[in-house]
Amino acid sequence: MKGSHLFLCLFSMSCWLNLMPTAGNKIFHFGLCRISMSMTEIRSGFTAIKANIQARDPIRTLSILSYPHSLHKVKSSDRCCITHQLFNFYVDKVFKHCKTEDSYVNRKISSIANSFLSVKKKLRQCLNVTSAAIKSLGELDILLDWMEKS
Repeated sequence: MKGSHLFLCLFSMSCWLNLMPTAGNKIFHFGLCRISMSMTEIRSGFTAIKANIQARDPIRTLSILSYPHSLHKVKSSDRCCITHQLFNFYVDKVFKHCKTEDSYVNRKISSIANSFLSVKKKLRQCLNVTSAAIKSLGELDILLDWMEKS
């Protein structure tokens, strides 16, 4: 009996510590997901390289994530899944292909990528993969409609 109380206490403490923001971190709510991260650190890194990166963008007339499209219309109940997928995309595709001849810019990209990787791992812990898969498949028609309209 003492062992189960100890386990429950340790488990509760680890959950509590996982949600506690560390220095400079803030807790963000993406639907049911609660993630501690340092937005200041990510913004600072991005601000330092924004002009350099945007100057390299060959398609300046198109924005993928801007209002009134995509992210601003996501329902609260879908935000955890969408955020997880976006972080997967950035970690698995974006950061791997953004290398420049400027080592300073590369270091900033690497720092942002590490922050995203950390958040991605935290999101995986709070995401019900089966629910997300069913949700995504159930809304496949929305993607197909969007593709046909493009």
